Amino acid sequence: VKKFEEVFEVSAAAPVAVAAAGAAPAEAAEEKDEFDVVLEAAGDQKIQVIKEVRAITNLGLGEAKALVDAAPSTLLEGAKKEAAEEAKAKIEAVGGKVTLK
Repeated sequence: VKKFEEVFEVSAAAPVAVAAAGAAPAEAAEEKDEFDVVLEAAGDQKIQVIKEVRAITNLGLGEAKALVDAAPSTLLEGAKKEAAEEAKAKIEAVGGKVTLK
């Protein structure tokens, strides 16, 4: 093993690290099925955005307003793809800016 490492200028541990590094991009290539819905900005129609945030998150008026005022803020964490896209569409329909992470 020592002779092999000297001749080819490699280490015996390197193939394991390469195999582990090779597996990580494959996992990242898989499509995500859970998303965080992040409100980036309320836009011009802040009241409408607050109403939609209340409907999506089931928060009270005060909590929803605080969440919108604190933008960027996370509305939903670990939401399924369909629910996240639906929430994004509702917020954007009333003028808010949303990103999915």
